[in-house]
Amino acid sequence: MVMRSSSETIPYAVLGHPIRHSLSPCMHNAAFEALGMDAVYLALEVLPGDVGTILPLLGRAGFGGVNVTLPLKEEAFRAMDTLDESAQRLGAVNTVVFHEGKTRGFNTDGMGFVRAVQGHFHFSFPGKRVLILGAGGAARAAAMASAAEQVAGLVIANRTVERAEALVADVRRWFPTVEVRAIGLGEATEAARVSDLVVQSTSMGLQDAAPPILPRDAFHEGHCVYDMIYTQPLTSVLVEAKQAGACVANGLDMLLYQGAAAFECWTGRTPPVERMREALQRAVFD
Repeated sequence: MVMRSSSETIPYAVLGHPIRHSLSPCMHNAAFEALGMDAVYLALEVLPGDVGTILPLLGRAGFGGVNVTLPLKEEAFRAMDTLDESAQRLGAVNTVVFHEGKTRGFNTDGMGFVRAVQGHFHFSFPGKRVLILGAGGAARAAAMASAAEQVAGLVIANRTVERAEALVADVRRWFPTVEVRAIGLGEATEAARVSDLVVQSTSMGLQDAAPPILPRDAFHEGHCVYDMIYTQPLTSVLVEAKQAGACVANGLDMLLYQGAAAFECWTGRTPPVERMREALQRAVFD
């Protein structure tokens, strides 16, 4: 794809550290090209501690909006003039809209998770039981989004149970009627067996030699198993789950749909999701 710019070109960007390997530029530039928009999306290296200084400068420079990725999401949260509820729930911002000299922060990770799971599995959250492996930022997005979708039960499993308990407390504060509890990873196999959806949000599985976080007998036919890792078609846990007869998916569509939601926030236009998906697939798997 050849990108041309002029004095009328509207810039957008993703801020992070490090940022060189971000897939957001390929996804959003494909969207701009598909819609014939005079816009360009850049990846900008921003050091921790500089977000509050950089964002107003980008707004004054005419940027249409920015994404924020690790490790800057919580810093961006603190730098916003106003916050959407999506960001308030997570205490983190991944999407910034500039308007009349002010910044408004959103977090589209939870929406991206829900759309990905619904789209891939034709999954309906209300009344279902969900197990989330991990208690970091990605797990928080999945937990809050699942609770908002009125699941019947939510279990957070983490190596450090205290961290899972902290996330459970946050979920209860926002969604006091949702049944939610924390367990250690040693209890996760049994919890998986009685869950409708299992979500793997830890970094385990990034290395080819890493053992699966759950054994094959944790899964069965009819299970939906979602791994947020998107750099591999099948992680070790997805291999085990698939061989047990479960339906499986990696995290590429979550990346896609959180980006599509950000695109809508900035432009007010319906994003060309299939063109964005094609660009991501080429970047990751070709």
